[in-house]
Amino acid sequence: MIKFDKESGIFYLNTKSTTYAMGVWNGEKLLHRYWGKRLVNPLNKTDLGDYVARGFEAVDLQGGNSDIVPFEYSTFGNADMRIPSAEFRFSDGSRVSNLTYKGYEITDGKPALEGLPATYCEEGDKVETLTIHLEDTYQNVDVFLSYSVFEDFDAITRSTKIVNRGERLLLDSAMSATVDFYGSPDRELLHLDGAWMRERSIVRQPIVAGNQGINSRYGCSNMFHNPFIALCDKNADETTGDVYGFNLVYSGNFTAGAEKNPFNGLRAYIGINSTNFQFVLENGGSFRTPEAVMVYSSKGLGEMSRIYHKLYRTRLCRGKFRDTERFVLINNWEATYFDFNEDKIVAIAEKASKVGIDTMVLDDGWFSSRIDDTNGLGDWYENRDRLPNGLEGLAKRINALGMRFGLWFEPEMVNPGTELYKNHPDWILHTKGRKPSQARNQLTLDYSRDDVCDYIIDTLSGILSRANIEYIKWDMNRCMSEPGSAFWDGEHQGEVMHRYILGLYRVLETLTQRFPNVLFESCSSGGSRFDAGMLYYMPQTWTSDDSDAVERLKIQYGTSVVYPFSSMGAHVSAVPNHQVGRITSFDMRCNVAMAGQFGFELDLNKCTEEELKTAERAVKTYRELGEVFHKGDCYRLKSPFESDICAIEFVSEDKNTVILTVNCSKAMPNSPDEYILLDGLDETAVYTLDGTDKSFGGDYLMNIGWHFVNDRENQSELILFKKQKL
Repeated sequence: MIKFDKESGIFYLNTKSTTYAMGVWNGEKLLHRYWGKRLVNPLNKTDLGDYVARGFEAVDLQGGNSDIVPFEYSTFGNADMRIPSAEFRFSDGSRVSNLTYKGYEITDGKPALEGLPATYCEEGDKVETLTIHLEDTYQNVDVFLSYSVFEDFDAITRSTKIVNRGERLLLDSAMSATVDFYGSPDRELLHLDGAWMRERSIVRQPIVAGNQGINSRYGCSNMFHNPFIALCDKNADETTGDVYGFNLVYSGNFTAGAEKNPFNGLRAYIGINSTNFQFVLENGGSFRTPEAVMVYSSKGLGEMSRIYHKLYRTRLCRGKFRDTERFVLINNWEATYFDFNEDKIVAIAEKASKVGIDTMVLDDGWFSSRIDDTNGLGDWYENRDRLPNGLEGLAKRINALGMRFGLWFEPEMVNPGTELYKNHPDWILHTKGRKPSQARNQLTLDYSRDDVCDYIIDTLSGILSRANIEYIKWDMNRCMSEPGSAFWDGEHQGEVMHRYILGLYRVLETLTQRFPNVLFESCSSGGSRFDAGMLYYMPQTWTSDDSDAVERLKIQYGTSVVYPFSSMGAHVSAVPNHQVGRITSFDMRCNVAMAGQFGFELDLNKCTEEELKTAERAVKTYRELGEVFHKGDCYRLKSPFESDICAIEFVSEDKNTVILTVNCSKAMPNSPDEYILLDGLDETAVYTLDGTDKSFGGDYLMNIGWHFVNDRENQSELILFKKQKL
């Protein structure tokens, strides 16, 4: 997997299909050499000779720069004027650093990252880790570049550890990964943008000279940009073309993008956003960057996505619920909002249990003075007017129906009128002399403080220990503002936003390990914090507050570019839809939601008998096919961003079961024939259409396709094929 050729000074990081290579130039500079299809022949030591020499020569002749030199890890101030991998400020006021190669180590497996979520390996995995040591000998700074190679997954992860052995320094920026592409062809930058209720739309734009990228300064990974980018060949699509994916396993501020120079060189980068970031490193101090997961595909976006899906399902998500099928739940939020009591919740659960739903989730409004969104957050004790028997009593009534009981929390926030705020006004993020801004009538607790994190751990642990709660919806409904802390002195205020995320991770690690039988789901105004960092602690995320079936086609399709359907919370809600007012059939709502973690967001007591029968059939179908949706290979066949039709195919791990979902948002009178070409089948096999005696060759389905007639508004089909046994 990882090899070092001492004669040429080149490192080779090989997965089953790819090679990532870098080399030591003149014994001191680490240069990027190659990333792409797996190499058969070794690189020549002098392959880049003229190219690199020209870059260094430009500096020696003065007035030039080394912007064409493909540095593996760059710093500021050495004639490389591009976005650096790291920036330092030293005690003498200098910002210039110069890193030279010192050595390397190759080890089996993959170490955990201290205090940070990351991918991991298990016994039997083909995983090796390369650590390269770079040093600034004048300022006594060590930089350790870590590369872990998942051979069978076709993925490489990167992280950097910076250690100060000299006088006090300030770390102003530290990327998790930068990659220099030289002689780069025309490429496009793909990213996932959006807003509340339309998260993770696919955006592609040409990469032109200069810097183009995305970022978050909101304190979280946010709804506007996701911490993921891909560099794509201009003509790359789902099945063809080179694609280079970069995803950050982090839930805070980030930056990612590509900088192209006038000489057709391209630097991709991803890491913590440097805005309002500054980390103090005393002598002996260290800083670890979040992990970047890098995936190369020569077979288009679809293959890249499937690599991410499998890696994240099995080597990022953890715990009891990683491999088991999870709950089919009903949440009361859109059914009642704040207008509920114990009997109303039980009545919803009673009807739900009759159609096979196994979990009842009580959402916002169960605690303290929380009768609307103006008060109560932070005072986590039951509102006895609504729940006279407390959470324990309600849980027992739900359990008596044969159902699990789940609960909503928003533990990172506080309302100003609460007991918590009155007793600890210094526990919020704020800047001295500035009035703290409110959003949704709430303020953000300061998770950079250990005492705040300990309070949350103790409070939630007490509730989870008293009542039989088996599911938690962990919400966050605002971003950070005035991001300062009363705990940290002035020199450390630039650390607060990152330390907040580290504190959040400590809270989540403690609670999920303490309560391993509780299924945690992340939520943030819907899917505003849908990132790989949260999936390490919570295997699923509420994908969007927009539960309209047509809108969800785009949201789930875009999310699947990186994240598996097993991580997407997806519910059936009432019509007219509460967010957009659209009316869709119950069948379509079920079919769209069924691909994710299936559930309901309505009062089934208000449904017709026919809708209840549809719900019961859908729950039964989901339990039969959930493993295919969540563990099978996903093929995006037709994009809802390009037409009114969305077609997605799921092929089981054993290749014996195939699910084709086709949904159309608009009808067309006397519509032309549409043939959906399937993918990933055995072209020599025969597949039977479930419930019929009709059969089709794998080659027929992939080359001629499934005939779809778009003649009804909001049409939806879920087609099941079974491979015939020999």
